[in-house]
Amino acid sequence: MPLTLTRDAKTQRADFQRAKGLELRYARELRRVAHEIGRIVKGFPVGTAESSEKISQVLERYSEVLKPWAESVAGRLVAELDHQDRRSWKAQTKGLSNALRAELDKEVSGQNLRALLEQHVDLITSLPIEAAQRVHKLTIEGLTNSTRAAEVAKEILETGHVTASRATLIARTETGRTQTSLMQARAQGIGSPGYIWRTSSDNDVRPSHKKMAGQFVRWDSPPTLDKLTGHAGCIPNCRCYPEPVIPEEL
Repeated sequence: MPLTLTRDAKTQRADFQRAKGLELRYARELRRVAHEIGRIVKGFPVGTAESSEKISQVLERYSEVLKPWAESVAGRLVAELDHQDRRSWKAQTKGLSNALRAELDKEVSGQNLRALLEQHVDLITSLPIEAAQRVHKLTIEGLTNSTRAAEVAKEILETGHVTASRATLIARTETGRTQTSLMQARAQGIGSPGYIWRTSSDNDVRPSHKKMAGQFVRWDSPPTLDKLTGHAGCIPNCRCYPEPVIPEEL
């Protein structure tokens, strides 16, 4: 019968607090981008096709020059989450063989880490592009609906705040997704077929996620919940986590 790497409550709280701290710091960094986007949008008169085009051009350039910074910020997050994952595995596998523990302590492949980094960078650099698209869409609406023109202009000027909310969601979701991806890479590296879905066990857990509590999920078959497909911790605003299952013969 397979074994599960059960985390005690103290370890679970410690891991959650460390990850939450990284998430909050990451969110602060991404909201700096949102602040700059808001500053750019407010630097132009809004509501005309010409100003919309200029805003789009500036935001597209900003997206390009943002990439090195995004790689640096995301790289730190991925590295720190990887370090935390290795430490967590060590705490959970004290009763396993030395050979198995040595395998779990290995670095996650550079290819996996690079893929995680690129996902973060793509999302960060998409913030100015999404803002430009929002400004363009609202401008067209204002030009074609004169009764909404004043309201639309106000909505355009709120682009920075809208982007800040998006930045916070990215930080929350991608921190969890990266955590689960790193755990999955190490677990599958030692032959783990899947995990037990665990929730944060509070009143904020969504009904669909409560139903998943205690269920076995294969790594190669993420569930679809509320029309969103992903493993525990990988779905937007999901605070659940995977408890890996490993073959008993290991």
